[in-house]
Amino acid sequence: QAARSTRTIVIAGVPAGLLQDDVMADILTIHFQMSRNNGGDVEEVTYPTRNEGVAYITFEDPEVVERVLKKDQHLLQDKRLARRYPLTVTRYCHSVSSPLIHLIVL
Repeated sequence: QAARSTRTIVIAGVPAGLLQDDVMADILTIHFQMSRNNGGDVEEVTYPTRNEGVAYITFEDPEVVERVLKKDQHLLQDKRLARRYPLTVTRYCHSVSSPLIHLIVL
């Protein structure tokens, strides 16, 4: 089994406070499972996190991470959302210290 960090991406720009957290996690799961988003089987969604508007998606297959990162733009859309929300998708890197992540998010 591939290391968890190699199968995880970080999502920024998740619209916070619009829907219940579990509903937003479901919407994120659906988005990142769709083939049109270069997605694949999602193992776990971590949302909410300590940083508002940030989620972690762990895929079953590390190759999905590479495909998802290659997609030019991820627009989160669902009938429960009033509009599309652009997401910033980056590779998970646990060598980045938490204070630095905090500065980036702020």
